[in-house]
Amino acid sequence: MPVANCNVCRYHQVMLDIYTLGDDVLREECKDITEFGDAIRMLADAMIDTLDEADGVGLAGPQVGVSQNIFVVHIRGEKPLVFINPVITETSIETGVYEEGCLSIPGVYHDVTRPMAVTIQAQDVNGKHFTIKADGLLARVIQHENDHLHGKLYIDHLDERERDKVLRSYEKKNKARRRQKARV
Repeated sequence: MPVANCNVCRYHQVMLDIYTLGDDVLREECKDITEFGDAIRMLADAMIDTLDEADGVGLAGPQVGVSQNIFVVHIRGEKPLVFINPVITETSIETGVYEEGCLSIPGVYHDVTRPMAVTIQAQDVNGKHFTIKADGLLARVIQHENDHLHGKLYIDHLDERERDKVLRSYEKKNKARRRQKARV
């Protein structure tokens, strides 16, 4: 059955390109999604498939070239979650430091301080509103992915010296990858 006629895109394992540091779409402010239907369900399914294939825990619209307010979260052992038009309505006073990485800045990681808990309101793929109170890893991933919807990357939470260190490491790894691809 062709994808265009399929209501359950996940069976087709659609993989999307992941945009990386330097791509303009990663710095754009996203727009709200106003129409819900098969196209949004297919996008969400493709984002989850891409996330799983990349072995990540979160993926936002801009990371797949879509400047719309959508992100997905899939923590291993849990059901994948889709957040459309999300708004973080509350954050805890308590913060914690945790090493973060990003599929759009592959291969480099750094400690980032964030609130330990959040409350988020969003819509699902059918447009139904929901609220989640999250802590731990889920709270961190929600904040990281929500940042993407506002053109912000985890490195923007670092001081200038640490951000420069991460960027140098990323460039060094990218050069090595480009040389390796050139030899193949």
